[in-house]
Amino acid sequence: MTREALATDRAPQAIGPYSQAIRAGGFLFVSGQIPLDPATGTLVAGDVTVQTQRVVDNLAAILAAAGASFADVVKTTVYLLDMNDFTAMNAVYGAAMPTPPPARSTVQVSRLPLDVRVEIDVIAHVG
Repeated sequence: MTREALATDRAPQAIGPYSQAIRAGGFLFVSGQIPLDPATGTLVAGDVTVQTQRVVDNLAAILAAAGASFADVVKTTVYLLDMNDFTAMNAVYGAAMPTPPPARSTVQVSRLPLDVRVEIDVIAHVG
């Protein structure tokens, strides 16, 4: 099986030893995205609604670079700093997802990179 790293300047550059996404075996594995502005590399200011929108935009940019969209996503994982943010995150997330939405896991974690409130990763089928 071959692995191909994908990257776009329309999403934040990796801040560690990982790829924005890897295409392998007909799937695209997109690394967890946090609310970094790709133009500046800085964290967006705002609550979990603002942060989730930036994360969704970052994911959309990476998917587009692979010729995919949220319609191709089969599984997501949402990491929340506080499960009390679930409803606000879910409103933004739900607006971006197709019908039927992908399978999803949502977990509360004790800490996220740069102390953000939300991180999301996705797996898409790209044939």
